[in-house]
Amino acid sequence: MANEVLDRKEKLTPTEDPLVEAGQVSETPQKRIFIGLLAVTCIILGGLAYLLWWVPNVGLRNIHPYLPALLAGILGLVVFAVVAGSLLLILTILAGRDLFLSKKLRGAVVKVLFPLLVVMGKVFGLSREKISHSFVAINNQLVLAQDLHVSPARLLLLMPHCLQNHDCKVKITGNVENCEGCGKCPIKELLEVSRKYDVELAVATGGTIARRIVVQKRPRLIVAVACERDLTSGIQDTYPLPVYGIFNCRPYGPCFNTGLPLAEVEGAIRHFLDTSES
Repeated sequence: MANEVLDRKEKLTPTEDPLVEAGQVSETPQKRIFIGLLAVTCIILGGLAYLLWWVPNVGLRNIHPYLPALLAGILGLVVFAVVAGSLLLILTILAGRDLFLSKKLRGAVVKVLFPLLVVMGKVFGLSREKISHSFVAINNQLVLAQDLHVSPARLLLLMPHCLQNHDCKVKITGNVENCEGCGKCPIKELLEVSRKYDVELAVATGGTIARRIVVQKRPRLIVAVACERDLTSGIQDTYPLPVYGIFNCRPYGPCFNTGLPLAEVEGAIRHFLDTSES
């Protein structure tokens, strides 16, 4: 069944891309938060670099006349590297494709910029939740820019346990195939999608279990659904493994009978599957 579906898959134009249709790619407000904080950080960094040069300037000249110029050169190179990297990141985001070193840029975003921008966001009164939304949107854009395509066997759907109905007595974390398909939660539909495209589906109760699943399954790409906290920490923990993140829906509050945008999940699967390996 999966092969028949994949055989019918045609090259998607930008307007036909299911990710665009689902609204996941064009998360402009979230991206603006990240880019805005990044620009402010670069300006502040430049100001701090100038102060670090200016304050000891007189004393350094007394030690050696060339020391102020040497310090200025070093600080200038640091500022140039940060600003150039930030501009390259912004251009990659705007272009929506890999211009240069998008994988390395994602590493900088995941490991360096996100923690730094969380601090900057607090200074400007932005909540961590808003910054996390922006971070995931930027991460997704960089994953898309890498133009990754994998076989169904190497794509993992990683879902949170809170999708399961709270009153359900069936244990699905060890084996999601235990689901009885009652339809009271999204697990039934997720199973149908995973079987349709012949991709692995796993459910985790938390970060530790999720990491264990990733180690066991050894995917090349993950499509994950979770809340802001779990998605950001999961993306950071699994780097350099690419993770495409989708936020869950919480009509009853966090961690209780949550839902998910199934169209976005299926759209991500279709986008990343490589039909040449089927």
